Amino acid sequence: MLSEYEWQAILLSLKISAIAVLFSLPFGILMAWMLARCQFVGKSLLDSIIHLPLVLPPVVVGYLLLISMGRRGVIGEFLYDWFGVSFAFNWAGAALASAVVAFPLMVRAIRLSLESIDRRLEQAASTLGAGSFKVFFTIILPLSLPGIIVGVVLAFARSLGEFGATITFVSNIPGETRTIPLAMYTLIETPGAETAAARLCVIAIVLALISLMLSEWLTRWGRKRLGAAC
Repeated sequence: MLSEYEWQAILLSLKISAIAVLFSLPFGILMAWMLARCQFVGKSLLDSIIHLPLVLPPVVVGYLLLISMGRRGVIGEFLYDWFGVSFAFNWAGAALASAVVAFPLMVRAIRLSLESIDRRLEQAASTLGAGSFKVFFTIILPLSLPGIIVGVVLAFARSLGEFGATITFVSNIPGETRTIPLAMYTLIETPGAETAAARLCVIAIVLALISLMLSEWLTRWGRKRLGAAC
């Protein structure tokens, strides 16, 4: 039977991961479309910056968020003074950290899906009088839906496992920023709490496996769907 402490960590993790994915999805689609379809100066640099969180230590990502989005950060001070918005040491900051770390996985999945779409379908729609926005919303977006779903699932799973950037940026606050990884860290440091830590470990593994299996199934479904469309 899970304790209130464990349920709190699980529900908070699900909430933070869902919000992180929801708010980063429009930007993920935009960045993926730019990388897949546009040619511009600095494209390689933009691609590298987007994927930088994959290779940087999570603590470095958290530190960069702290000095940029913290209460006295370069951007965070402006947001707090003018709009009263603060990301430091609250669940919104945890969602921001999760979104930043998971963003490259989302963009990559959506970009691969966009690149697999037959451009002749778009050209045919354009010759029939469809504008750019109509082509995007009626052809590109529906055909890239499998990749979008896979990107969402992967980003959600990565957000569930985020630790380093979160604890550096928003600390380990019970009921506010203490997600499953942070709760496990606390339990491991607490004498006699090995059983509770093991339970959270099993839950984290199960959630990750479900996400990966769902992602694999959606990838296969998407390939079949695109094959049938072509």
